[in-house]
Amino acid sequence: MDTAAQLEAMLAETADPVRCLRRYPEVFRKALENNNRMCLCSFMSAEVDDLPDAVKQEVQTFADVNVAWLSKLLVAARLVSAKKSEQRARAIFAAVAGAQLMARSRSNISLYDSLIDSYRAAGLLPA
Repeated sequence: MDTAAQLEAMLAETADPVRCLRRYPEVFRKALENNNRMCLCSFMSAEVDDLPDAVKQEVQTFADVNVAWLSKLLVAARLVSAKKSEQRARAIFAAVAGAQLMARSRSNISLYDSLIDSYRAAGLLPA
């Protein structure tokens, strides 16, 4: 299932944007649960200069899809204004992807959970 479809399916399960935002980290956690894998687009982002143009575009599209979905939900949940939603969405995407990277580098899914909890405590993600 592609990311856009996965995110829209999550939204279809519940009309509550705050609940969807709380569940968003599950998308990245599932890769870690699957033999300590990580999101392929996150992995390829580190090597973007060496990628063919078509692959670069897919990597950027992956990030854009995530940021657009998060932005839409942040506004729907009334957590930020439309003007500030993209900036917050980018911060969430970067933080969650970074948590996945850190957890993978240590083969420690509990580190991922701890980082996500800290993002909630700091207010980046809804508690």
